[in-house]
Amino acid sequence: MASRDILILLFSFLPGHFAAMKKQGITFIVVLLFARILPAQTCTSTGQTPSSAILLCGAESYVLNTVPLCGQTNIPVPCPATVPYQNTNPTWFRMDCFSSGTLGFVITPNDPADNYDWQLFDISGRNDDDVFTYPSLFLACNWCSDPGETGASSNGSNLAVCAGATQELFSKMPDIIQGHEYLLMVSHRNDTESGFQIVLTGGSASVTDPLEPRIFNAKMSCNSTQINVLLNKKMFCSTVSPDGSEFLLSSGATILSATAAYCMDDESNQVTLTLSNSVTPGNYTLSIRDGTDGNTIRDRCNRFIPSGDNVPVIFPSLQPATMDSLTDPGCSPASLHLVFEKALQCSSIAADASDFSITGAQPVSITHVITGCNAQTASTFFIDLVLSSPITTAGNYQISLVAGSDGNTLLDECGIPVPAGTLPFTLKAPVSALFNYRIHASCKEDTIYFSPINSNGIIAWNWNFDNTLSANSPDQVKIYPASGQHDAQLIVSNGSCTDTARQTITLDNRVVVAFDVPAIICPEDPVRFINNSTGTVDQWVWNFGNGLTSGLQTPSLFHYPVLGKDFFYTIKLVGSNNTMNCKDSVTRTVEVLSNCTIAVPTAFTPNGDGLNDYLQPNNAIKADNLLFSVYNRFGQLVFETRDWTRKWDGRINGILQPTGVYAWVLSYVHRDTKEKVFKKGTTLLIR
Repeated sequence: MASRDILILLFSFLPGHFAAMKKQGITFIVVLLFARILPAQTCTSTGQTPSSAILLCGAESYVLNTVPLCGQTNIPVPCPATVPYQNTNPTWFRMDCFSSGTLGFVITPNDPADNYDWQLFDISGRNDDDVFTYPSLFLACNWCSDPGETGASSNGSNLAVCAGATQELFSKMPDIIQGHEYLLMVSHRNDTESGFQIVLTGGSASVTDPLEPRIFNAKMSCNSTQINVLLNKKMFCSTVSPDGSEFLLSSGATILSATAAYCMDDESNQVTLTLSNSVTPGNYTLSIRDGTDGNTIRDRCNRFIPSGDNVPVIFPSLQPATMDSLTDPGCSPASLHLVFEKALQCSSIAADASDFSITGAQPVSITHVITGCNAQTASTFFIDLVLSSPITTAGNYQISLVAGSDGNTLLDECGIPVPAGTLPFTLKAPVSALFNYRIHASCKEDTIYFSPINSNGIIAWNWNFDNTLSANSPDQVKIYPASGQHDAQLIVSNGSCTDTARQTITLDNRVVVAFDVPAIICPEDPVRFINNSTGTVDQWVWNFGNGLTSGLQTPSLFHYPVLGKDFFYTIKLVGSNNTMNCKDSVTRTVEVLSNCTIAVPTAFTPNGDGLNDYLQPNNAIKADNLLFSVYNRFGQLVFETRDWTRKWDGRINGILQPTGVYAWVLSYVHRDTKEKVFKKGTTLLIR
C-alpha cells in the first residue's frame, strides 16, 4: 500500500479512538511509521521542481517512463486538513495560455494500479516557488486516492476534489486566461518509479503559441565576415549546430560556424554566423536547411523552422550615419532626444557633450549627454542632450554636430565618422492655463464668470466644471446654488504646448438658519442653544418664546422658570445678510416640565379620552440606563422599555387587557446625582 493511502486510512480511523490509542502508545507507532514510509529525497532533476517545469504545448502527449522518488513539501489546498497534501514524487509542467477558455487534460498511469494526484496553479507575475506558500494561486486539483486515469474534463463537477476514496477521478475543467502562465503539479502517490503520460484534450483554451518559427531578418556585419540572424521568437540554443550547417548563404562565402547569442535557459532569438571570408557589397539570400543534427532549429512547442525558409541579406556600400531626427521637444524642453539612422559606437561619444552645440532665439548650454548604450554591443541609436536650463523662448533653433574634445564627431557601428552637420527645429512659447473668476452673489444662486489670464497664442481652451466638460471657448459663465463647493479646471494648448490649472471655489453666502435645543427640559435647568446656521450672516435675532430676545450668534445659557405645570415655548431664530438683503428663520418648540420628579402613576384609564391614557415613569428626563417593566397578576411581562417616553397603552399584541392591578419595576441612574435608583409598585388599570 502506498504511503499516502496508509496515512488516509490512519487519519480516517484514528479520530474516534485517538485518546484511547494514545494511552497505549500507538501514537508513537504512527509517527515512526510515517517517518519510515515517506520518501524524503530532495527533488533536483528536470521537471521535479517548479523552476525546472516541463513545457506542455498543444495536443501532443508527453510520456514519462519513470518517476524518481522525492518530495514531501506541503501544498496549500482548499480541502479539510485531515491529511497532509504534499508534492510526493512530483512532476511539474508549465503552460502559457494563448487563447482563453477551459483547460482539459488526461493523466494515464503506465501501471493502472498506480494513483496520481494533481494541482493546477496560476503563477502569472509570481515566483515559481510561491505555489508552496500562497493559497490564492490555486486553480483546480484532484487528490482522490483511487487508482487509474485522472485529470480535468467535462465529466467533472468540482474544481477541487479532496483526498479520500470513491471521489471523482476527473475534476471540472478550470478556466484559464490568455497571457497568463500556469504550473501543473502531478504527484505520484505510490512509492514506485512507474511513469505516466499526459495529454491536453477536451478544453477550449489554447496553450500553443500560434506563431510558427521562422527567420525574421539577417544583417551583415560591417566587415562582412559575420551575419547576425534574428529569429521571430526565442528558440532552443541547443538545436543550433555549432558548425552552422543549418544555414546556407547564396554566394560569396561559406558558413564556418553558428553561435546562439545572449542564450538564457537554453533559449535565444539571435544567431551569429561566421563566414569563411568577407563578401563584396550586394544582395544575398540566407536560407535554412536540416543541419548535421538532422533538423533545423526548434521552438518551445517542438516545432522546427521549415527547411527552405529564407530572408534577403543586403550588404550596401558603407555610408556614414547622419543625425536622422529629433523627437518632438514639446514645451520648455530640459533635454533633446536625438535619433540616428545607424548605431553609434558609445566610446566615440564625448561625455562632456562637446560633440554638440545649440544656437537659436535663446542661449542654450548643454551640460552632458545620456546614451542608451547596449551593454553587450556597446552601441546606441539615440543620444539625449541634457540642457543647463529649459528652453522657454519661442523661435528657430539648430543643433550642430562638431568634433568634440575627443578629436572626432561620432563613429558609427562600422567605425565610419558621422559627418558634421546641423538639425533645425522650432519651439513655440509656453502657455499658461491660470484663470480668474468673478462671483455675482445673490440669496439663492451665484453667477460665476471665468476667464483666462493670458492667451500667448492659445488656440484651444478645455474647461471642466465638477467633472463635466464645457464648450471650447476662453470665457465661461456658470450658475450655482449660493452654497456649496465646486471644482473648475482649464486645459489650454497652442498646438504644441499645453498647460493645466485648477481651482476650488467655495460658495457660502446663502443664509440657511438652523439650531439645536433639547425638546424637553426641567424648569430652571440651564438650556444650551447650538447655532448650526450656514452662510454669510451679519445679524442674529433670537426670540425665546417668553418675551426675551438676544442678538448674539450663540446666546448664553438660558433658564425657564417653574410654573407648576407643563408649558410649551416656541423659540425662533432669524439670521440676516443685510448687504444682500437675504434672511432665513426657523422655529423649535421646547416643553418645560412642571417638575422633574420621577414617579409612576398609581392608576391610569386607557379609554382614549386624552386623559391618563398611558402608563409610564413621568418626567424621567434625567433617568439614565432606565428600565421600566410591567407585569400582570400572573407574573407575566406585559410591557418593557428603556425609553421613558414610550408608554404602555393597556394592550398586549393589540388586545385590551382587563381592569386590575399591575405590578411594575423601575431602575435607573440619576443624571445629576449619579445615584442608582430601584423602585417597584403597583398601578390600577381602570376601564
